[in-house]
Amino acid sequence: MTANIHTLFDEDAISTRVAALAEEIAEGKPEKLLVVAVLKGSFIFAADLVRAMHRAGLEPEMEFIHLSSYGAGTEGSENIRILRDVESDVNDRDIVLVDDILESGRTLAFARERLKNRGARSVKIVALLDKPERRKAAISADYVGFACPDKFVVGYGMDMGHAWRQLPYIGYVAAPGEAAADGKTGE
Repeated sequence: MTANIHTLFDEDAISTRVAALAEEIAEGKPEKLLVVAVLKGSFIFAADLVRAMHRAGLEPEMEFIHLSSYGAGTEGSENIRILRDVESDVNDRDIVLVDDILESGRTLAFARERLKNRGARSVKIVALLDKPERRKAAISADYVGFACPDKFVVGYGMDMGHAWRQLPYIGYVAAPGEAAADGKTGE
């Protein structure tokens, strides 16, 4: 798949922000910390974040939840399916729920409520990217990496049609003729 991808956040900016997020989380002194990554898009972010949490003095355990609200297109569905649930006991634990991007908020609201109903002491949300103008659910992140323009983003674990997850930066696919901040076009 060939496309012109314009960089929004480069590797250095992401690395610096992930370290700062870990420090912010550590300041809250979570107990019996369980990090729950929302698959698939957050897997790279979550891996970098738990390593940064370790460097910040925390000892997080790691879990995963895989939810589906997207069909073939790029618009979310109101129906959320659990493809893989958290297997660990969450009772009386501080949970950090990690997602790549907070848009409509439906999947994160669903996951947060599910973890609370299973007895979590607290559920904090960390989103690498936030698009508040796309919000449909009454939810906000406790920790945000970056505010994100209303573009379909790829890289750093996020994909478009299974492409570009491997990119070490976050960018967007430019439409033909679209000028980027650097003045180049997507042609």
